[in-house]
Amino acid sequence: MWEIIKHYMMLQGMNQEQLAKRMKVHSGVISDFKLGHIKKPSFELMCKFADALNVSLDDFRKKV
Repeated sequence: MWEIIKHYMMLQGMNQEQLAKRMKVHSGVISDFKLGHIKKPSFELMCKFADALNVSLDDFRKKV
């Protein structure tokens, strides 16, 4: 999942700090997700990722 999020971040020229700011979460949340510490992200968290990246939740199901 992180690879897909990273792909959309790269397309928008966004770093982890910028993503966290758009999501209104602490940057540690992004780091925990990236490192696999969040095994089953909540629906709310995934919605925040989608909104911050201007993609739909379905886009996370696609392979990059």
